[in-house]
Amino acid sequence: MPTGRNLVLSSSPHLSTGANLRKIMGGVLFALLPAIIASVYFFGWRALLIIVVSALCCMAAEAIWCAMSGKVVWRTVGDLSAALTGVLLALCLPVSTPLYILPIGAILAIWLGKQVYGGLGNNPFNPALVARVGLLIALPAALTLWTPSRGMENGAYPERSIFFSEIDAVTCATPLGVAGITPKIVGKSVEAQRNFEHLSSREMLKKYFIGDRAGSLGETSVLALIIGYIILVALNLINWRVPLFFIGTVAVFTGIIHFFFPGVTPGPLFHVLNGGLFLGAVFMATDMVTSPITGTGCVIFAVGCGIVTSVIRIFGNYPEGVSFAILFMNALVPLIDRCCGHRPFGYVRRRKKAETDK
Repeated sequence: MPTGRNLVLSSSPHLSTGANLRKIMGGVLFALLPAIIASVYFFGWRALLIIVVSALCCMAAEAIWCAMSGKVVWRTVGDLSAALTGVLLALCLPVSTPLYILPIGAILAIWLGKQVYGGLGNNPFNPALVARVGLLIALPAALTLWTPSRGMENGAYPERSIFFSEIDAVTCATPLGVAGITPKIVGKSVEAQRNFEHLSSREMLKKYFIGDRAGSLGETSVLALIIGYIILVALNLINWRVPLFFIGTVAVFTGIIHFFFPGVTPGPLFHVLNGGLFLGAVFMATDMVTSPITGTGCVIFAVGCGIVTSVIRIFGNYPEGVSFAILFMNALVPLIDRCCGHRPFGYVRRRKKAETDK
């Protein structure tokens, strides 16, 4: 056995990958580039303006809080966590969002969603989603004003382009919004089978996948988000189970309801390709701080997110439920970790007193 001179005593962790906060946040930002490029392509340069302003506002809010609390400003802001929060918040907003809303969202995300709990690593909820839900509740009119994408309605808006627009404002409904206001038909009649026929047609599903539809900046292009998912998994920045089980649960749940009641909700492909499901599953639910630490816990967390999302979409008054589902499951993460935690090395289960007396 080695003597004390040959031993180095230190606290865990004893193995390190060499990664730091800046590298991790930078990797996530890199994975978001396809979604950012898609948002600019489909909604114009104002999408990039919203993303940049939102990131700057979150960094400014972080710097102000650190200055007031006596923390080192450059160290906290320089880890890129505030910038990532700002980008994610912007990708959850429509392109028509007024710029004055972005500082409000930054304060909600950084101050209320993060710093009030002690900063990064202590926040129980995803900061970007805290701001998204807060803004939606406080300013619903501004955050539900959807703008048609670049090629919607087969070129019905030819003046609208990636560079400029001669039209002051054009609004429309998202596919989930249209499905939400469509009268429900219970049963399996021919009329019920055709209730969502246009929304779930092959042509429309192709548009949903590419991103040519109304919605928030970062949620429209499923193709761009899949590329981001592959990058995150390749860089080992997320647990691959969370997006797969989240999206898979939504597909299974909505598929079962659609099979028995086709006139109540569209099919599973419609739900998978629409709304913020991919954006939330890939970039929000996989947050290292607010998601479980074990593989089993991640599966339970993701399945819960999928069930809550599906219930809100089908039976709720709000057409989308991803943000609410993730925040709800964030609150259950400590309980999930407690139930699914690994047994510590060397742990011996304490016997009952009756057994010891024998």
